[in-house]
Amino acid sequence: MRYLEIMDTTLRDGEQTNGVSFPSSEKLTIARLLLKEVKVDRIEIASARVSDGEMEAVKKITDWAKDEGFLDKIEILTFVDGDASINWMLESGARVMNLLTKGSLNHLTHQLKKTPEEHFSEIEKVISLAQKNDIDVNIYLEDWSNGMRNSKAYVFQFLDFLSTQSIKRVLFPDTLGILTPRESYDFCKEAVDKFPNLHFDFHGHNDYDLGVANVMEAIRAGVHGVHLTVNGMGERAGNAPLSSTVAVINDFMPEITTGVNEQSLYTISKLVETFSGIRVPNNKPIVGENVFTQTAGIHADGDKKNNLYFSKLSPQRFGRKRTYALGKTSGKANIEQNLQELGITLSDVDIKKVTQRIIELGDKKQVVTQDDLPYIISDVLDNDIAEATVEILNYVLTHSKELRPSATLKVRIRNKVFEEHAQGDGQYDAFMNALRMICEKEGHFVPTLTDYAVRIPPGGETDALCETIVSWKLGKREFKTRGLDSDQTVSAIKATEKMLNII
Repeated sequence: MRYLEIMDTTLRDGEQTNGVSFPSSEKLTIARLLLKEVKVDRIEIASARVSDGEMEAVKKITDWAKDEGFLDKIEILTFVDGDASINWMLESGARVMNLLTKGSLNHLTHQLKKTPEEHFSEIEKVISLAQKNDIDVNIYLEDWSNGMRNSKAYVFQFLDFLSTQSIKRVLFPDTLGILTPRESYDFCKEAVDKFPNLHFDFHGHNDYDLGVANVMEAIRAGVHGVHLTVNGMGERAGNAPLSSTVAVINDFMPEITTGVNEQSLYTISKLVETFSGIRVPNNKPIVGENVFTQTAGIHADGDKKNNLYFSKLSPQRFGRKRTYALGKTSGKANIEQNLQELGITLSDVDIKKVTQRIIELGDKKQVVTQDDLPYIISDVLDNDIAEATVEILNYVLTHSKELRPSATLKVRIRNKVFEEHAQGDGQYDAFMNALRMICEKEGHFVPTLTDYAVRIPPGGETDALCETIVSWKLGKREFKTRGLDSDQTVSAIKATEKMLNII
């Protein structure tokens, strides 16, 4: 087994995601979770000399890390700027610097306008200053991937120089996310073979959606560490994501071991999602909401019979659970799985009715959740009328500022169709006024409404299914009807239609 270091750079490179800035308290919380629960080996938490807020955050983290014995796991991006970054490091309490240098001749020539020898001399001075102040040094070769493509002789000249210096690691960033998996392997393999005494890290970006594949190939080539971010955060298309990379290593690279705790990957993902405001896509591997959700009924049926649609990528590994979605592709097996989790037993006939109702809701693009099921069951089983003698054919409800709400209603009672228009104190009141006018024409009395309750499933949002329960009194008789819809007024109308058929 070969141990691979995992360095998380969510708090530094991940914070370069457009619109993201973590306050010091959030940085500390994320740092604690990464080191104590997720158990990554190192974290890169900031860039030197950025702001007073950055200094405050680093001080909080280094104070905590010192007490916990984690200070050597805290890393700061620094620059070839004489003693400026060194002094910033000393004030912050950090003891490991990741020195940003030029890894391609193109960057060196056009951005710094210096020769390799001039650049190396300046780097050597910074390394010497760091040594005198007990600061460990890792070296970033910025734009290394382009350097290997276009100026490989310069890169190896640079590595020759670094092999003579007192540094801990050389960090290979695919700065622009341009590498293919084949290049990632070849470039890393060549460096590992030429410089067996240097420790190499690979830092992958995801511009072509090849971040995980490139990291995988760099590991196969023999690098000693990789840089990842929670939820793949980072500049442009982001970095190679922590969760997917760890899962790939554990499932497809049996010769590699890491210290990462898979059970905490979902927890850290949700925390960073909350703090960053960057929502994790539902279909994102490992941490997305849909990744362990079966939608097709045939899949639920296969899982029930012999786990036919299971893989090594089980939700339990990541502290999650498998769910069976409810929608237009749901079959009987999906419904049964959800009912079983809720502890509800229905007859085959009732399950068929509930399934049909869910399919109807799915056709309307309704999102149906397990929490909706009791409401749907109640609605379906409460609607078991052999033949509807009253049918609300159509209605138009209006609500305007400084005008009374109104309703135009068309109703079929047995074989007759009636249409009326009325106003009221609200849309439903206007609807009821129009309904009373129709019923009076047929010599019927509308029961008195004695209670009106509206509820949505726990955790429901604005598009949640809405159940309206209306209590009625007709003479000495009292009864309730229910209606279910995503629109509150429509659910009340459905409950009212049930009432009309009952009486």
